[in-house]
Parts: sequence; structure tokens; C-alpha cells
Amino acid sequence: MEIWDAYKKDGDKAGIDLFRGNPIPDGLFHIVSEVLVKHKDGSILVMQRDWHKEEHAGLFEASASGSILKGETPYQGAVRELREETGIVSNDLTFIHAQSNMRDTIYYGFLCIADCPKDSIILQEGETISYRWLSKAEFLSFINSTEFMASQRNRWLPFLDRII
Repeated sequence: MEIWDAYKKDGDKAGIDLFRGNPIPDGLFHIVSEVLVKHKDGSILVMQRDWHKEEHAGLFEASASGSILKGETPYQGAVRELREETGIVSNDLTFIHAQSNMRDTIYYGFLCIADCPKDSIILQEGETISYRWLSKAEFLSFINSTEFMASQRNRWLPFLDRII
């Protein structure tokens, strides 16, 4: 069972644990780290979520993402999620944003500039089932499609001009 640190709205730790699958009490938040991967050639990696995922099953997202574990920082969680969901190992991520859905999650977004063979992506069983590398034009079109997670598009959209 995954254990998370609970956070207050301002991002400070609340001093209690949260458990994946249990409701998050009102006024508390958990942190999700998201890593947008841009290849050195300018293309963007999109990952397709497993059809068995509880939320957004089968949709594509422009990141490796997931809840940070108890004791992790958002950065450490981002590095771990990137490795687990794509096989990309990097300790050189750039912080892009922190924002809340005002319900129970604070999202931290990071950028990874990858210099890896494009066919070296490793899918994580139960999490990801497919991937695509898209040019900037393809990506900007794709994020407005029904195949892409709308909530994530809305989080990344204000920052795309400066990162892609």
C-alpha cells in the first residue's frame, strides 16, 4: 500500500499520512509530480495510460506522472516516476509549475530534455501501454484531441510556449 505525506493548501506538510485508495480528508492534499519529456530534437513524448487505470484509462498524457511517496520531495518523485514509466534516467529536471486542483491534489510539473534513443522507452506494466514522439505541431494539435487528458492539457497549456 502506498503511503503519502499529507499537505496543507500552502504546500507545507500536515504531519499525517495518507493511504492510496482512502479518501483524502477535506483541507488536505497529496502531491503528484509530472514530467514532460522533450527530446533533444524537439519532439515531445506522450504516454498512453493503461486501460485498467481508475482515472483517464486509455488516454494519452504528456508526462510520466504519479503521486510522490512518503518522505519524497516533488523532485525525487518526478525522477522516480520518469524512470518507472519510461525507463529514462535523469537527475536534471527543470521545475516548471506548481498548481492545485483545489480539491485534493497539488501538481508539480517538471521538464526533462532527453538524449536517448527514441525506441528505448520502457513501458511500466499496469501504468502505461503505448507511447509516441510528436513534433511540436503534432503535439499542439494532439493535446486538443479526445485522446488526450484534458485536465493535464489545462495544467501544461500556460507553459507550453516557453518549453516547447
